[in-house]
Amino acid sequence: MSDSLHAEYIAAGTRAAIRSIARGDREEFTRLARESVEFHRPWLFLPTTDDAFDGYIGQLEQPDREGFLVCDQETGAVTGFVNVNNIVRGRFQSGYLGYGAFVPSAGRGYMAEGLGLVLRHAFGPLGLHRLEANIQPDNAASTGLVKRHGFRLEGFSPEYLFIDGAWRDHQRWAITREMLDEPA
Repeated sequence: MSDSLHAEYIAAGTRAAIRSIARGDREEFTRLARESVEFHRPWLFLPTTDDAFDGYIGQLEQPDREGFLVCDQETGAVTGFVNVNNIVRGRFQSGYLGYGAFVPSAGRGYMAEGLGLVLRHAFGPLGLHRLEANIQPDNAASTGLVKRHGFRLEGFSPEYLFIDGAWRDHQRWAITREMLDEPA
């Protein structure tokens, strides 16, 4: 790994590292999103065109959002992403997570390590106290990921988000700063 590649990482683990997503990531992100369409369905619909990515990155550049790419620390290849959306400050200090792995890296541990790095960054430098992940009940991979990090199931929200032409039920999973280092 080059020194310049390492310098852009916000945090690094054993195999994965995270860095901020940027407009210059458009080509790689949209290519990976196109290659991962079938893998993500029916839960996730990512930007697969330049215009869609420009809208996506425009949202992530707002002050109430933070977008991170999960990378293979050795090669710098993008393996997934984690976004902290709808950040509320003041007494709440909370945000909502959105995330996904890209093929061919899915199932190889990068997202588990990358999410852990994002959690530590969110509860450290970003100063957040609580993060929530809303997951469709049949999405076993996503549920397994948050369980590994000690999220607790807090409830069920019928018809919570409009995805793929319908209002979809979701389970609400959350973690607070105090829970981060508790054994899962």
